Amino acid sequence: MTAPARRSPLRELRSGGAPAAAPLLGAGGHEDAGSHEPGTGSVSGWDLSTGVDGPGTRFVLFTAGCPLRCQYCHNPETWRMRDGHVVHAREVVAEVARYATFIGAAGGGVTVSGGEPLLQPAFVREVMAGVRAQGLHTALDTAGSVRITPAVEALLDEVDLVLLDVKAGSPERFAEVSGGRLERTLDFGRLLAARGQRTWVRFVLVPGLTDDAETIGEVAGACADMGCVERVDVLPYHRLGEHKYAELGIDYPLAGTPPPAPAAVAAAVDVFREAGLAAS
Repeated sequence: MTAPARRSPLRELRSGGAPAAAPLLGAGGHEDAGSHEPGTGSVSGWDLSTGVDGPGTRFVLFTAGCPLRCQYCHNPETWRMRDGHVVHAREVVAEVARYATFIGAAGGGVTVSGGEPLLQPAFVREVMAGVRAQGLHTALDTAGSVRITPAVEALLDEVDLVLLDVKAGSPERFAEVSGGRLERTLDFGRLLAARGQRTWVRFVLVPGLTDDAETIGEVAGACADMGCVERVDVLPYHRLGEHKYAELGIDYPLAGTPPPAPAAVAAAVDVFREAGLAAS
């Protein structure tokens, strides 16, 4: 007897959604990404965006699972892999195909974000290869915060652009901001440079956390040393994800922190430009 076809949950996952509250992994922890069937992965949701997740209009897939706990994270629902929804890469590719003409005409493509997509490299690679076969541009939004493996390098073969999130420029501040290790991001940056991989860096400017001159200068220096960074986007901190913490029963680390003033953002951009980087 033929089993009934499994109905894909992907179409119902646009814009994601907060899972039921549950105990969280400690900072720096992660879960085994290899427990799913081949070709499948854990995703939190997806959305369409313009101007913030790569060039043009993007289909943005949010994977589940992240080894970091950034104080300003606006997607806490993506932290745990087991809180995501298991889907097959071909389901993602089929969903993208519904928007391919529109996305392509808008000069866009597909961005895989998270969470941390590098925790599921085989799944993400299959997604990227499938949408590339549709003629679409691919981008990977990552902090480079995992150990580099052959599977990670194979994934990069299917990536047209890396959006590298650099949290801070010193090990101490990086750990304070994210609970992670700066060296892993720097190792990943060196890998991108060795491959000649197109790379845009994003740096979140948070008052009282990452907006001091020392931190900005250290990040600018690290980006300049990579040698593969085409541009840097200084992203003003925002509180748009704060309500999710309340829904999940988690304390929001930056409660009461305001967005940075436009003048502070402009000053940070100038630091990156003075380091010889294109920045905005």
